[in-house]
Amino acid sequence: MAREQLAVLNALDAAKTQWYHFTAIVIAGMGFFTDAYDLFCISLVTKLLGRIYYHVDGAPKPGTLPPNVAAAVNGVALVGTLVGQLFFGWLGDKMGRKKVYGLTLILMVVSSIASGLSFGSSAKGVIATLCFFRFWLGFGIGGDYPLSATIMSEYANKKTRGAFIAAVFAMQGFGILGGGIVGLIVSAAFDHAYKAPAYSVDAAASTVPQADYVWRIILMFGAIPAALTYYWRMKMPETARFTALVAKKAKQAAADMSKVLNMDLEAEEDKVIKISTDRKNSFGLFSREFLKRHGLHLLGTTTTWFLLDIAFYSQNLFQKDIFTAIGWIPKAASMNAIHEVYKIARAQTLIALCSTVPGYWFTVALIDIMGRFAIQLMGFFFMTVFMFALAIPYHHWTLEPNRIGFVIMYSLTFFFANFGPNATTFVVPAEIFPARLRSTCHGISAAAGKAGAIVGAFGFLYAAQSTDPAKTDAGYPPGIGVRYSLIMLGVINFFGMLFTLLVPESKGKSLEELTGENGDENDEKQIQMDPSRTVPI
Repeated sequence: MAREQLAVLNALDAAKTQWYHFTAIVIAGMGFFTDAYDLFCISLVTKLLGRIYYHVDGAPKPGTLPPNVAAAVNGVALVGTLVGQLFFGWLGDKMGRKKVYGLTLILMVVSSIASGLSFGSSAKGVIATLCFFRFWLGFGIGGDYPLSATIMSEYANKKTRGAFIAAVFAMQGFGILGGGIVGLIVSAAFDHAYKAPAYSVDAAASTVPQADYVWRIILMFGAIPAALTYYWRMKMPETARFTALVAKKAKQAAADMSKVLNMDLEAEEDKVIKISTDRKNSFGLFSREFLKRHGLHLLGTTTTWFLLDIAFYSQNLFQKDIFTAIGWIPKAASMNAIHEVYKIARAQTLIALCSTVPGYWFTVALIDIMGRFAIQLMGFFFMTVFMFALAIPYHHWTLEPNRIGFVIMYSLTFFFANFGPNATTFVVPAEIFPARLRSTCHGISAAAGKAGAIVGAFGFLYAAQSTDPAKTDAGYPPGIGVRYSLIMLGVINFFGMLFTLLVPESKGKSLEELTGENGDENDEKQIQMDPSRTVPI
């Protein structure tokens, strides 16, 4: 251990796994459960919104959201998330992680409820109100990314830090699964209580008036898990790394962590002053020193997250369209409005249960054994392979006997996204940047990811349309089709592999070793070249 490392940080790095670690995982993790639930539950109800608010009498197909409306409904929360990641990431480094943490949760609770209460005297009014509240929902969700990751990394010991941060992020899988289950329960209950014929039998009667409650209940349910954890978030002490290294309050850091670790810790004010006045520990984000020491790291974390999220959000938000294209979900006209929600929710739940959730927990189990670099490279590689395996013989998979095979292959791309870059891109930025810039840099990396998600959400919607104008959804121009869209996603994943080479391995090292904040003269060399890898970083 470097000679200037603070005893309180040594104690955190060496601490055995204990109850406060699990408490922190649950408190931060429930935020991520809510994040994923709120971001992805919209995909369950977009078809229903089209039927309710954009029904056209005499049309052969049920009403669908016009292209610009669908893009807004799917993408506005992602735009809010991007802005929230940048704003709250910066604020977390300025004001402290804990002070900002409760604010993001309040925003999420209020906006979830308000989304379900969206009002208006016309279809445009309801959708505009929904988009307004989903932007602010996304804004709150955005703050949760850098704050949760930073808090967990600064609380964890260095031996199992990767698993703890990944466990927080893994709650996202349960959020996606939870969205599917809530969708199943609500739609099944309403479908049973209010019988309706299929659209092809009686178009007007296929959407019962009570269907308007279904999407509202599904959206509002996201407020419950967030509200339940507010009290516990407010009880968490500020992280010792912020208190000591950023706020420069040695006594407060020692007192807070003494309670958490159940041990007496000395307040080393002289060391805090020495570390904080060291020139190496005072450079800013827009300085040459940052560019020299962490420029390539930030390029690596932003590009890999950007590329990953183009593929990941395309798959998640539009899996219903892909499953409809291969015939796994029946044609819309053969179902009533509420039963269609049930079928979409069932597909999402099965994918989440069989591939999304297990993928996250494989990462939790193996990230501190295999390392971040190996898992990320492997994940991108297999995502590329499976995308091409789906896309090149795409016609083969659309034939009825082969549809189950398509679903299995498609599920494997989700599995290796989560046992791969979807988890590691979240973990690494919380470890490799200095404490005073950690939340900001994680926010920038996460915002780059959301920019990719926006490209995926808006671009895939248009790109996946059929090349035949007669087969496109109402209002959409012809696209390149699902096959070529999947080929594009495969190419994007391949580039993700290449940019992973810029990301350093952080397994088994203290945060201060990685960032050079412990005053060791060899730190600068260590940052420039990671001895565990042959690739310059």
